[in-house]
Amino acid sequence: MERGSIFTLPNSISLSRLLFAVAFVLVDGRWQRVAIIVFAAATDFLDGFFARRANSLTLAGALIDPIADRIFVLTAVSSYLAGGLLSTGQFFIFLSRDIATAIGFIVARFIPGLSAAAFQARLLGKTVTALQLALLLVVLIAPDFIQLLILVIGALSAISIVDYTAALERARRSSKA
Repeated sequence: MERGSIFTLPNSISLSRLLFAVAFVLVDGRWQRVAIIVFAAATDFLDGFFARRANSLTLAGALIDPIADRIFVLTAVSSYLAGGLLSTGQFFIFLSRDIATAIGFIVARFIPGLSAAAFQARLLGKTVTALQLALLLVVLIAPDFIQLLILVIGALSAISIVDYTAALERARRSSKA
């Protein structure tokens, strides 16, 4: 993976999610928000598609994409919490994987003796992200299913946290060998 320019087509598509986050807060209509979520989810697919197709995978893109994802999702779910569409408990279960990942990143950066290891997306993490996006839609169009989806997200988040931790530990061990 090369450094490359920040303003490639895939990175620009990823950065558009920041604009969608702002738009999500500014609009109040249910169907407008549904459209924003659908477009944001589409950009999450398209940025990777174009990066792979043009063989333009960059370090900047590897950082921009997940950060843009998290900012969009955090903005939307925070809007739901502020609007009373999600409870505080549901909010924290929804974000449990993201919170654990952030804590893990901070610990890995600041604890002496922990060797650096590559942090790559894992299938379970991608699944949790897809379910988070689905929940953002469910809140607007099928609120009776919020609690069920929150429980699924919580369970898969816990499994995902263990999976990420095990993968990082394996990467650390193999880098020492």
